[in-house]
Amino acid sequence: MKSVQDAAARPAHDAAITQAFTAARDIDHPVEQVWHQLTDWDRAAGWLGVDSIRADGGTRVGTTLRFDTRGRERSSEIAALDPGRSVTLRSRQGGVTADYRYTVEPAGSGSRVTLTADVGTRGAWALVAPLIRAAIRRTDSGQLDALARELTAR
Repeated sequence: MKSVQDAAARPAHDAAITQAFTAARDIDHPVEQVWHQLTDWDRAAGWLGVDSIRADGGTRVGTTLRFDTRGRERSSEIAALDPGRSVTLRSRQGGVTADYRYTVEPAGSGSRVTLTADVGTRGAWALVAPLIRAAIRRTDSGQLDALARELTAR
């Protein structure tokens, strides 16, 4: 089962943080196997939709992940971690901060993976926040399907 939901913006007093989308995917593999694939940064480029990825350390808070995509380098930091259950990657570009929270939990004989993308904007970027959320939703909402394909191909 798969679901993707557009989320309504949070109230304005919530520091311009809004949710771009939430996606959930049931995967017919145990939580431990899904978690391993999710946090195996050497093999994550395919399901993340980037050309390459390098981690400057292990899966722990503060580790920087560097992505190459379409000839440009971007970076994210592991901002939060509940080992075996959830990891949050935070990207900052100019006045835009995006948090991607991946959660894995048991679901029947397999797992359910949920991705929630939250976006914060500052300054003039707030004027185009709806376009940024739409672009993130369009480019990243398929990550969990790609993750499931990677697991099946193993």
